[in-house]
Amino acid sequence: MAVAFTAVTAICLALLATLALRLDATSGANAATADVAERATGLARAVYFDGGMLHLEPLDEDELATGASLVAIYRLDGDAVVATPAYRSGQHAADLSDDQRNALVADVLDAQDSVTARYPGRAGHEFAWAAAPVYDGDTVGAVVVAGQDMEAQRAAHDRLALGLWLGCLALLIAAAASGYALSGRAMRPATAALAQQEQFLTEAAHELRTPLATLRLSVEAGDPDDRTRALATVDRLDRLLTALLTRARIEAGSFEPERLPLRLDQVVEEVVAETSPGDRDRVRFSGEAVVVVGDPILLGQAARNLIENALRHAPGPVEVVVADGGLVVRDQGPGIAPVDRAAVLDAGVGSGTGTGTGLAIVNWVAELHGAAFTLADAPRGGLEAELRFPER
Repeated sequence: MAVAFTAVTAICLALLATLALRLDATSGANAATADVAERATGLARAVYFDGGMLHLEPLDEDELATGASLVAIYRLDGDAVVATPAYRSGQHAADLSDDQRNALVADVLDAQDSVTARYPGRAGHEFAWAAAPVYDGDTVGAVVVAGQDMEAQRAAHDRLALGLWLGCLALLIAAAASGYALSGRAMRPATAALAQQEQFLTEAAHELRTPLATLRLSVEAGDPDDRTRALATVDRLDRLLTALLTRARIEAGSFEPERLPLRLDQVVEEVVAETSPGDRDRVRFSGEAVVVVGDPILLGQAARNLIENALRHAPGPVEVVVADGGLVVRDQGPGIAPVDRAAVLDAGVGSGTGTGTGLAIVNWVAELHGAAFTLADAPRGGLEAELRFPER
């Protein structure tokens, strides 16, 4: 939870910082361009032609011609070719190449209006440039060019970027710490409840196994036949208890099932051998070697539930087959209506037949092992339950 909270916070902060930096860079460039455009246009209105002579006297008192901006005024000859600059301030000649100047003048002549551009200066800094026409009658007789070094704006932008990223890092650390503290606080009750459940399961297993052990000791001295049946019952109850505890711990998330390669036919054959003598005579078991990967306790419980369910609800023989990577149990009982089968497997409640809970456990074991569990009508009536495992 802390990692997820921190990751979401980091993404949000990165997006906000990127957006802020992009807006700052755009607004800074636009502000510099607007400033030089205002200077170029204002100076173009201040100077004028009179009788073919360009008067530059107003520049001496115009604040637009001073400051950090670079200003130059280029006269044009009759063929619109740039002549020697009539006015220049700052390091204009060192920062605007001839090709860049000619491009600005050409754009002014094409547009017959002010134009702006951004070019790199000879020192490597980016400059914002603006050019405005000065008319001599009906023709453009000169072009005023103003430029501004954007290095100061770039440096301010870099300082803002550094501050933003440092601030985001500090906020991210604070978010990670608070997320860890809050998630730990939120998880403590759940962790405590899980620990209590595990303690309950341990104590329940101990309390249930104690009378089983006592029962084993008490019947060992009795009649041999009674002793054999009683010991078999004790062993069966012990395995059932182990399976129930294993399932409870898996569902609680405190235990991982085993993943062992095992012979499914041997597991099912052992389950068949554990059935009572009367029921065992009704089971028709046939199997071939089928190797699956899974938990032997849970697979044994699934097979036991399938066989006991069939024996309980079918008066006749029960067919148990292990082949083709799966287990099939067929009976000749009343079966389950097709409309009720999904509810039986999903909710663990049967349609009045009492078969729901055991089959729901089988379905849970199948999902845990990536197997498919299906119910269908048996060929000779009754129910056919199939547990099909994926190919290895």
